[in-house]
Amino acid sequence: MFNSFEQVRKWEMYGILWIVVVGSIFHFIYELSGKSPIIGAFSPVNESLWEHLKLGYFPLLIFSLVEYWFIRNKVNSFFLPKTIGIITMELFIVIVFYTYTLITKKANFLIDISSFVLGAIICQFISFRLMKVRISKALEIVGFLIFLLIGYIFVAFTFNPPKLDIFLDPKTKKYGI
Repeated sequence: MFNSFEQVRKWEMYGILWIVVVGSIFHFIYELSGKSPIIGAFSPVNESLWEHLKLGYFPLLIFSLVEYWFIRNKVNSFFLPKTIGIITMELFIVIVFYTYTLITKKANFLIDISSFVLGAIICQFISFRLMKVRISKALEIVGFLIFLLIGYIFVAFTFNPPKLDIFLDPKTKKYGI
């Protein structure tokens, strides 16, 4: 089992790099696509905190689809750990952002990037640790459904965002796409 978990650990480490690199690329693809609504569904369409949370979720989704086929027989659980990991990452980023902007009264690009990178590390670390835990098939299915629901909510709120600060583009003062 140790050798199997060593392989899983490597996958999770590669996942950190993937999330950071692909998430960084995703930051620019909406504009580069000529503001395609299809691309906008999966990448930030404005500078709101909500839209930037997509930078973690969708790269993790893509990575997880590939990773699953290589490690599914080496772990005790997969989807629930990934779901808990991404929720933790997103909450970490939100908490860091609102904490420091409460104090400084302005956004800071370096803190935002650092929280994204650290969030990716936390996500993958939590996923790795939880993959060792045996969980029921029912919980694994719930984890999978919640993971998909998060993606659905990201897409839905791109086109129909609630009028809350987290969805507000601080530059344009508009919501969503």
